[in-house]
This record gives sequence, structure tokens and C-alpha cells, in this order.
Amino acid sequence: MTATQSTAVTTEETVTTEETEQAPARTGLCFRPPRLPRPDGQDSYTISEVAALTGLTAHTLRWYERIGLLAHVDRSHTGQRRYTNRDLDWLDLVGKLRLTGMPVADMVRYAELVREGESTYAERYALLQATRRDVLARIGELQDTLAVLDRKIGSCADAVRHHEEKEKEKRNATR
Repeated sequence: MTATQSTAVTTEETVTTEETEQAPARTGLCFRPPRLPRPDGQDSYTISEVAALTGLTAHTLRWYERIGLLAHVDRSHTGQRRYTNRDLDWLDLVGKLRLTGMPVADMVRYAELVREGESTYAERYALLQATRRDVLARIGELQDTLAVLDRKIGSCADAVRHHEEKEKEKRNATR
């Protein structure tokens, strides 16, 4: 089993019963516990707290909501956005999808599919599989690029060693 296959298996195993049931609008399949630090017992965050926890700007968070990448965010009695741990989980997934290079339109489509519920699993699967293929292709390209860099670094290291040896010989010859 390759490392990639192992990751896929691990991801499948982390899906919980709650995630596979018809859930409120901001849930979906394939969530992993986020790596974002959170205060114990807290499940209500302001936009500035979410910005600090995620590294996203308040402008980006509002934009995500406006384009449908983030479902409706609850509001306080004063109209301030109040994000939940589920929102943070979703933003963690969105961050991972961004890292894959998935186009924003595809991320929005995925978000729409999640909100539509269980009947969309096949389409979500296809979208994620296509993204996975793209990621694997990029990894292959990066591995090829890394091999070229390693060869160039090796050549430079050899040249530096050769140059240093010649300099040392010159110094020894002039003594």
C-alpha cells in the first residue's frame, strides 16, 4: 500500500455517523478534526476570532459567505456574525481544498452539493476524485522538478568542492 493509498483509507475511516446522516446546512462528508486551536467548550466565535484562528481575513470570510462557499452564518442579536465549531471544521476543509488547487467554482459547487444532502454523494465523489487525480499529477510534476533541483544542487556542491580544493592547493603552493 502506498502512502497515498494509506491516506485515502485513513480519511475514509474518519467519517463519523453524524457526518453521514442528513445534517444541518453546514455539515458534510469527509471532515477531519481540525488542527485549529480552540478554547475548550467554546462554540461561538466572532469574525475577528475566526480570522485569528484560521489566518483568513474578515474580508475573505465575508466573501466565502457571499459566494456560497460558507453557508449562512448565524448572527447575534446585534447582527454580528457568530461562527460555530462546524464552521471552523468547514473552513479547515476549504483550506485543504484550496491547497489542492481546486478552482473556487468547484469548491462552491462542492459546498452546494453538501448542503443538498445524501443524494449528491456520487457527484461529490466524482469531484473529489478528479481533484485527487490533479493533485497526484502535480505531485509527479513536483517530484520531477525536485529531481532536477537535486541534480543541480549536486553539481553546484561538486563545483564548490573542486573550487575550494584548487584554492587550497594554490595557498599551499605559495607558502
